Amino acid sequence: MTGTARLKPIALPDYGVPRKIPKIAAETYLARFGRFMDRFAEKGFDAAVVYADREHCANISWLTGFDPRFEEALLVAVPGKDPVIITGPENVGPAAASPVASSLLWPGFGLLGQDRTKAIPLQDLLAQAGLRKGHKIGAVGWKYFLPTEIADTDGAVDLPAYVTALLAEIGPLANATGIMVNPLDGLRAEIEIEELARFEFLATHGSESVKRVIFGLKPGMTEFEAASLMRPLGYPLCCHPMLSTGERARFGLGSPSDVEIEKGAMFTTAFGYQGSLTARAGFVVESADELPVAARDYADNFVAGYWEAAADWYETIGIGVTGGEIDARMRARLDNDVFKLALNPGHLIHIDEWMDSPIRPGSTETFRSGQAVQLDMIPAPGNAYFTTNIEDGIALLDERGRARFAERFPEAWGRIEARRAFMADALGIHMKPEVLPFSNLAGWLPAYLLNPGLAMSRV
Repeated sequence: MTGTARLKPIALPDYGVPRKIPKIAAETYLARFGRFMDRFAEKGFDAAVVYADREHCANISWLTGFDPRFEEALLVAVPGKDPVIITGPENVGPAAASPVASSLLWPGFGLLGQDRTKAIPLQDLLAQAGLRKGHKIGAVGWKYFLPTEIADTDGAVDLPAYVTALLAEIGPLANATGIMVNPLDGLRAEIEIEELARFEFLATHGSESVKRVIFGLKPGMTEFEAASLMRPLGYPLCCHPMLSTGERARFGLGSPSDVEIEKGAMFTTAFGYQGSLTARAGFVVESADELPVAARDYADNFVAGYWEAAADWYETIGIGVTGGEIDARMRARLDNDVFKLALNPGHLIHIDEWMDSPIRPGSTETFRSGQAVQLDMIPAPGNAYFTTNIEDGIALLDERGRARFAERFPEAWGRIEARRAFMADALGIHMKPEVLPFSNLAGWLPAYLLNPGLAMSRV
């Protein structure tokens, strides 16, 4: 056995689920927009544009409260002018409801086949929104790039080519996405109390979806039938629901199919609303006797070591801790021939599932109060052990922030304190006071998915 982890009978508490989602006030969006404009001015830009589509809605949604459905959108912000969202016919109404911006119609952002004969040229709409010849424009897409990837990082603008071409005709254009998402000083890297409370609401419901799948899993079900146990609320997701079995499960990202789930099969699932994600993986078995012969020691020699790393992650992360320290500790445990760690061992989570990550080799970027962080460590050994996985989110809040959260959202605070107590008392995971688990499955990892009453613990 690796470390002190072992399987033991554990009853998951019923933390309950909230019915009402916390709201973001109009004043919060206006304050965000003010900080946004100040930051762009500090960087020497005369104007800002923010691109969005269904897959890449996080920046515009955070900034304005609007996210496009079916269509694309472009926020144009110029000092001294009212900000404008240019979008298609189905979104021009919802965009105008933003507390921050008005809207303009450009049918080219809409669906094909609709009437475009009376469309105003996009360059005219950009001028109407306030862009002028010679303006230095900061463009926010969804990624920024490093010099090791693209030599001209400023010029690597990840907006559609036709939009980029029109903006470049107006004036100098540079990628400014880092202003929003950079883990060091990005505007979305620190989160208001009410947004964190929304994320807790969503993480609670998302983790309950994964819990229902695991506790309802039965051989003979199709993957579709197992995934139906997720019972989604209908709130926007941060990624597609994932569930796959057998050899297909090795890829991890698959959507469910009509394949029947067999006893002994490899299994992986993940589900997440905006601001949250929960994932688990393992074998569809009740005991070690049902595992492949080469993996009979799966719980002791693989799952236990992985779970010990996850427990160390929970106990190490905190305000002032560097991403490099988390990375080094996890790589010392998992970046080897036994586990073969894939991806960074954690990242910032937001409206988008993976916003950015300070957790990387040598990073001196420190975690701060007001951040939401995802425990996300994926071993890919490529052998009979297949994998195991425990993914859930936490938030970091200093003493003042915790007092404000508890006062404003007492029901959510009660769930957080109950999760912390369970992790300490039943699992032996003792976190710093600023670490707030948002998932109803935080710290909980069964080795045999048909026997979820057995889970890893140090106690």
